[in-house]
Amino acid sequence: MTSGLWEEAWFRTAGGAERDLWRGVEAQHQVATMRLVDDLREQELLEQLLEGSKPPLPPEASGSHYLLSTPFRYVSPWPSRFRPPEQPGAWYGADEPQTVAAELAYWRWRFFMDSEGFRDEQLVTGHTFFQARFSGSELDLTVAPWSARRESWRNPRDYSACHELAAHVRQLRPPVAAIRYESARRDGGLCAAVFDPTSLRIARPNLQQTWICKTTKDLVLVAHDAEVIEFRQV
Repeated sequence: MTSGLWEEAWFRTAGGAERDLWRGVEAQHQVATMRLVDDLREQELLEQLLEGSKPPLPPEASGSHYLLSTPFRYVSPWPSRFRPPEQPGAWYGADEPQTVAAELAYWRWRFFMDSEGFRDEQLVTGHTFFQARFSGSELDLTVAPWSARRESWRNPRDYSACHELAAHVRQLRPPVAAIRYESARRDGGLCAAVFDPTSLRIARPNLQQTWICKTTKDLVLVAHDAEVIEFRQV
């Protein structure tokens, strides 16, 4: 396949990589179910029932920790940077928690503004940031020759170039497990879109952080301990 965005020879730059990546998830599922039960036994039963109602995991994600496998379980009608609507999942992570916070702030704001009932209110949510270890073949868009198309990979709203690239990467043989790229929400923040769940495992020690996100139509605040990050014009 030939594209105006790349030369076929550029894919020879893909190579092995190992790195720790941060990801954020909303800390809500156990809180929500605990409201419906009276004791631990009922909680466990309810969690089992909920698990049985979910779509099956793809075979390659079977046995993975739920924090790693969940993005591969579902398809979404909404696009993400390297995943078109209704297409197989991708696991997104970043080198630094601050980059995760920037991405979180944007998507919280988008959700807020798309929900008519929220626009004149505020939304406060809790999030767990955790670290996973990636090990596999990686295509790095932040280095030459891919960096010559930096504006295409970082377009804040048009993901068509990234979708075209991701579709090609998923078909490469030998396979490429992930795409490394620069965040569109934080200059210099480095991210990864991981397509192969077998290339991920929970890092040891299992580092986690609790972040609080406050969203209004004009401002998003994301805070962890004494660190507060403010996002305007997200």
